[in-house]
Amino acid sequence: MKTYTAEDVLRVAKRFNNARRNYLLVNPLQGKHLPTKPSAALEMMNALGSKVAENFSAARLVIGFAETATAIGAVVAKNLSDDCFYLQTTRENFSGEFVEFLEEHSHAPEQKIFAENLDALINQTPEVVFVDDELSTGKTLLNIVRQLKAKFPALNGKKICAASIINRLSEENSAALASENIYCVCLVKTNQNFDADNFSVTAAKEITSAPKLPSSQFLVPSSSTARGVKIGEYFSQCEELGKIIFDALKAENFREVLILGTEEFMLPAIVAGHALEEKFSVVTHSTTRSPIGISAAENYPIREGFKLRSFYDSTRTTYIYNLKFYDAAVIVTDAENFSAGLEDLIAALNVHGVGKIFIAEVRNVRDL
Repeated sequence: MKTYTAEDVLRVAKRFNNARRNYLLVNPLQGKHLPTKPSAALEMMNALGSKVAENFSAARLVIGFAETATAIGAVVAKNLSDDCFYLQTTRENFSGEFVEFLEEHSHAPEQKIFAENLDALINQTPEVVFVDDELSTGKTLLNIVRQLKAKFPALNGKKICAASIINRLSEENSAALASENIYCVCLVKTNQNFDADNFSVTAAKEITSAPKLPSSQFLVPSSSTARGVKIGEYFSQCEELGKIIFDALKAENFREVLILGTEEFMLPAIVAGHALEEKFSVVTHSTTRSPIGISAAENYPIREGFKLRSFYDSTRTTYIYNLKFYDAAVIVTDAENFSAGLEDLIAALNVHGVGKIFIAEVRNVRDL
């Protein structure tokens, strides 16, 4: 298994107009803010999943934190067992029973977790795994664990894993987690402190051009990780999506292909992109709710960005960073009624002269 260092997985960017925390740690292998090869993203996520499986092999419930750890959490769950139940937190609105909590330093602090059947899921597993891309103080994790313990007392008797790509917890923070029976697994442990004040940044660009129409669209059924899934079944659905997209593009003479997810919907783009690597040079990343400053400074990770209307709520602003020319782009989304967001994203791709644009609409099987 590959050993990862901070140099592999950590870049420092400046949050734009965020008084809570002025920096953002950007992972160049995560397939979120920066384009990366799907195979490289999956290799890193599987490395974490393998470490979790070594230490928490009995876990059959994994919870991944939105927005950036939704794909990591799913891959960790897959390393445990195809029967493992995977559930992500969400900032989106849909009907049902939820437990709400705060991610205090975030640009969008309110999160929630779908709670229907969660009591039974907790009772059925001796260990529970929570997954985030980065652990800095552990406050967010403690918030949700304490609220879940109050609502579902069975969690008090469970061994809990806090899995992350990067762990920056102090000894005091780690002790606070251990007092709640929470133990950490990570790929990179660092005690570095970060400050982005030295960077002079500008805001992402507004969309000004009218979009061209996409070349083709497909409709694909899938499950919803925000409602919870058996992870083996969900990966099969993502792999089927990859086959459908591969079959649609395989006759094309493309050299470079971009596959884009939307906000919390990251894993299907990464897995589908991995299928395309059989024939094309492929990179993947996704739109995000994170407002990050743009800078041309040496070694600064975010060089360009566009403001977009969200695929999920046209009154909400999202972003896409570091686009360039590709022969084709495939947008993978589970959003509905996303015409405004699609217009903006296509317009951003048009700025770079992207050749052909395809849309893969993934629909919850409950809605089909």
